[in-house]
Amino acid sequence: MTKKTRYFMAGSAAVLGVGLCTGLIAFYAGGFEAVSAAPVANELRYVPANSTVIAYADVRSIMDSELRTKLKAAIPMHEQGQAEFLAQTGIDIERDIDYIVAAGSTGNTQAPLAGGLVVARGRFNDTQLEALAREHGGQVEDYKGKRLIHSPANESGHQMTLAFLEAGLVAIGTKTTVQGAIDAQLTSHSITSNAEMMGIVADIASNNNAWAVGRFDAIAAQANLPTEIASRMPPVKWFSAAGHVNGGITGTLRAEATDEASADLLRRQVSGVLALGEMVAKSDPTAGALIKSLQMSGSGKTVALSFALPAEVLALIPQMAGAHQQIQ
Repeated sequence: MTKKTRYFMAGSAAVLGVGLCTGLIAFYAGGFEAVSAAPVANELRYVPANSTVIAYADVRSIMDSELRTKLKAAIPMHEQGQAEFLAQTGIDIERDIDYIVAAGSTGNTQAPLAGGLVVARGRFNDTQLEALAREHGGQVEDYKGKRLIHSPANESGHQMTLAFLEAGLVAIGTKTTVQGAIDAQLTSHSITSNAEMMGIVADIASNNNAWAVGRFDAIAAQANLPTEIASRMPPVKWFSAAGHVNGGITGTLRAEATDEASADLLRRQVSGVLALGEMVAKSDPTAGALIKSLQMSGSGKTVALSFALPAEVLALIPQMAGAHQQIQ
């Protein structure tokens, strides 16, 4: 892989990372109309039942959005690296990936999802991908009727596995996570059997082209938070994030506490953070635009925080990053 291709893939990974942090999982790709939880029900059948986090992104609608067009103009992209990636893999990142479902599991490191899983829907040249893997020392095997491609181990001994699940559907992860995905579908022991999580997905999936749902208590238990912070956090069981990307980003962050008293405490804490933010916003116009868009709501055990980021504010991010680098 050339230096330009590495730059391109690194840039794409950065976009993905930012998306994960905000509940807007995305990859550098092209346009497709938004889908709800129903069309991805087939993909969710490959997500093991022990998943503590699942997320979805309509990659092509996000990257066909007005926001993506503006960011692409503001942030230099490496088109030659993208073309080389297409030549080597047969995957046109601009057009071939429609949407992705990602999942992960905390706790037992031997669990099927300990290494994370991505299921992608699109158009893939199976023959070219397999030939490319063999050319670079990869191995190909069959697992319960599915074709698996294992990449050579890197310097750390890690391998990536890609499986052709169905026509136009692939799974990417470690060998264990990919095999776990196949097992989940074959045994009907998938995340779709988790009525509580699927209920939250149904609530947030409509009219959003990206969402994420997870067990906050399971994640917090593995986060090794400082005692002084963990002791002040009200007990929260579920979190969710949903957003729609077009000219800007609108979305909602939601937490479900274990009881109403904990939810009341969380609302008071959020109110305090918003008040502090308003003070900061007086001297920072960029932060001010975000703070003014934040609206807290919710009742009972639920606390929600909605936000709106116009394209004008997001366009300042590359400038702010450049200024920070100059200071360093």
